[in-house]
Amino acid sequence: MTEYVWEPTSDYIENANVTRFMRSLGITDYGELARRSQEDIEWFWEAALNDTGIEFFEPHTQILDAGRGVPWTRWFVDGVVNLAYNCVDRHALSSISGAPALKWEGEDGDTRTLTYAELAEEVARVASGLEHLGIGEGDAVGVYMPMVPEAVIAAYACIKIGAIYMPIFSGFGAPAVATRLNDAKAKLLFTADGFLRRGSRVPMKAVADEACARSPSVERVVVYERFGDGDWPRTERDMTWTEAFAGGPSEHPAARLDSEAPFMIAYTSGTTGTPKGSVHVHGGFLVKVAQEASHQADMRPGQVLYWVTDMGWIMGPWEMVGGHSNGACVLMYEGAPNYPGPDRVWSMCERHGVTVVGVSPTLVRALMPSGDEPVRSHDLSSLRMMASTGEPWNPEPYRWLSEVVGGGRLPILNLSGGTEVGVCFLGGSPVLPTKSCSLTLPSLGMAMDVFGPDGKPVRGEVGELVCTKPWPGMTRGFWGSRDRYLGAYWTRWPDVWVHGDWASIDDDGYWFLHGRSDDTLNIAGKRIGPAEFESAAVDHPAVAECAAVGVPDELKGTAVWCFCILNPNVTPGDELADEIKAAIATQLGKAFKPAEVRFVEELPKTRSAKILRRVIKAKVTGEDPGDISSLENPSAVEAIEKSLA
Repeated sequence: MTEYVWEPTSDYIENANVTRFMRSLGITDYGELARRSQEDIEWFWEAALNDTGIEFFEPHTQILDAGRGVPWTRWFVDGVVNLAYNCVDRHALSSISGAPALKWEGEDGDTRTLTYAELAEEVARVASGLEHLGIGEGDAVGVYMPMVPEAVIAAYACIKIGAIYMPIFSGFGAPAVATRLNDAKAKLLFTADGFLRRGSRVPMKAVADEACARSPSVERVVVYERFGDGDWPRTERDMTWTEAFAGGPSEHPAARLDSEAPFMIAYTSGTTGTPKGSVHVHGGFLVKVAQEASHQADMRPGQVLYWVTDMGWIMGPWEMVGGHSNGACVLMYEGAPNYPGPDRVWSMCERHGVTVVGVSPTLVRALMPSGDEPVRSHDLSSLRMMASTGEPWNPEPYRWLSEVVGGGRLPILNLSGGTEVGVCFLGGSPVLPTKSCSLTLPSLGMAMDVFGPDGKPVRGEVGELVCTKPWPGMTRGFWGSRDRYLGAYWTRWPDVWVHGDWASIDDDGYWFLHGRSDDTLNIAGKRIGPAEFESAAVDHPAVAECAAVGVPDELKGTAVWCFCILNPNVTPGDELADEIKAAIATQLGKAFKPAEVRFVEELPKTRSAKILRRVIKAKVTGEDPGDISSLENPSAVEAIEKSLA
């Protein structure tokens, strides 16, 4: 029996961007639009391009060309465009030039606002300054900065002149920064003297210097002085932001670029080997993200988008491009989302009139133990939608977000895709009912399916999430590594992208994810995802969060170990561990009773809140954990080791 946790009101349906889009096409049913968008991708992406208002300097002659093979499909062939022009200049020349484009809040409460006209002037000054420093079309530029407006200005300035923007997570150490700078052969690095996190000043410049010492391609470093006290080490290659760009011209023409010209290298960590540099291009990424943000997140002028993220993760560029391509305002926040108290996110939503807030399931689980009052003490009436991505949901945190934060009146836009996807494979829309923990449907224009081991579609069971046709936002390969790109996604079935996620489709056609397929646990011949163990554990009233990993077992082949974070004022012990094991076995069956339950104070995560299960498994088995440069909290590794002692 269908059970929806939210259903759209007539107000949501009548005022949605996607409703206007459907009516312009003579379509009255979203299901029909979804089907046609998958069956005829050329028709859909032509229509979507027209609907977004994206301006090409010269029009395309062909929507797509797969003549070099599906993995290397080109989009908007022969079109000439510039992403920065469409996200900034186009609006600065329009009726919304005086509308806010960026709002910023520091952890200490400082705030700034830039209108589209002001943002365009700042981007022009930096673009001119970069060219004066010898940066030109095709040069890679690293942006290793905190969540400040200058991080966005630097990105757009690079993109405007045809340089390649390379976002780098602000919490990386020097080796991780150097790996990315060297791989892309970056000529210039943007950084800052530091930022605030949990009330403390986090220095960045010394880390940048160590990284640059290992990166001979870097010729200049531009330092944004967040604190302005000069308390940072200076080298001969350094210039301050003011020295480099103050007094520059307030106008600068956007480079006219082929739609397939790269604008960004976005790195994502692999299980083994060096990080993978996903290459994204001006035309395809711009159109795909503009369409997603419009038809799914319902972005438009007057809306305020706040995603709890870092510019170094793909949701940072998604927030920037998705919000600005649609003329909305983007809110940036510098510090920890639960500092100085667990109400920080909700207080900012109230203060800044946020209409769409994006949070991860992990963040919600971290905030839940503080209770409902930190949420209910704030007026969240400006919110129209909540959104999430990064990992599968558990039912209880989903319910809490829906009922406590949303008051039962807001949809949860659950998205899934990835750095290489640019950005969403799956996700709902404000005109569709939502189900608990569901991704709803494939994103428009995405020919998604679920395959069994034989490469044929399956229904009513878990299988591999695949995409059977190309799409505009797909990565144009990994930087300098053609074979690695093909091996990662295209070798299992001909011309089919295999994403590495377990997925299923229910009887109503709603889609669900069940974790990474490479995390799959095979227990006594039965395949199951770790998310199912974790959901069962979190249902126990003592457990706030859980990570499940499989370890070798002589009898079952694989045994499950669960690492649990407990709620406040809960005392760990053998009796509680047995209770949790029993609770999981009750939900999943006796065959799936965990072999071990261990208690930890934290789990290893990325800044985008993904749990790095392979790091936990490596500590249990003594294996190499692979690339851990994306790990935000190295202390969590010590917590795992302590639990094993």
